[in-house]
Amino acid sequence: MPKSEIGNPAPLRSGDDSPAPLRSGDDSPAPLRSGDYRPQSAIIRVGILTVSDRSAAGERPDLSGPALAQAVTERLAGAEVVIAEVVPDERAAIGAWLVRAADELRLDLALTTGGTGFAPRDITPEATRAVIERDAPGLAEAMRAASLRVTPHAMLSRAVAGIRGRTLIVNLPGSPKGAVENLATILPVLPHAVELLREAPEAEKHHGVTKDE
Repeated sequence: MPKSEIGNPAPLRSGDDSPAPLRSGDDSPAPLRSGDYRPQSAIIRVGILTVSDRSAAGERPDLSGPALAQAVTERLAGAEVVIAEVVPDERAAIGAWLVRAADELRLDLALTTGGTGFAPRDITPEATRAVIERDAPGLAEAMRAASLRVTPHAMLSRAVAGIRGRTLIVNLPGSPKGAVENLATILPVLPHAVELLREAPEAEKHHGVTKDE
């Protein structure tokens, strides 16, 4: 499968095989708000999976994977993208990647982009549900709520989020704009989520602390 490892990046290949992006407007991702969200312990290890038949076949260049990688490294302080790959819209391929991300690579955060809509081959949510051990519905609910303020197409998103081991898995839309903007919605809580999954001593201190405090 196409992939890039940190230190020797290879361009990902992707497109948007899912229905209309959750956010409307121009084609460029909206800039993320300033701020410094950093867990108090170690680096946040992140993996990105682009799910697209056409991308995996080399028929369309990847835009969503690199856009997410840039947003993660620039906006989530202390984060490092350690792996980025592309797979077709196949449940087995998606599930195998997520299992590897959690069980072997032991990533803190695994982001998928693509395959969350209504098209017959949009099966990323099903593949994700098959491997997660616990649901994290609040993340998907927050992304849909934020997107719904802009477009009714947000109701067509079937994205899910959940936990396998100590890895948080989040489905994002297939378009670069939708993926980055949905990531921005949940970004403020991701460091604390990682702290809780790590059972970090400082995690309890941050309960009830707002972004401005």
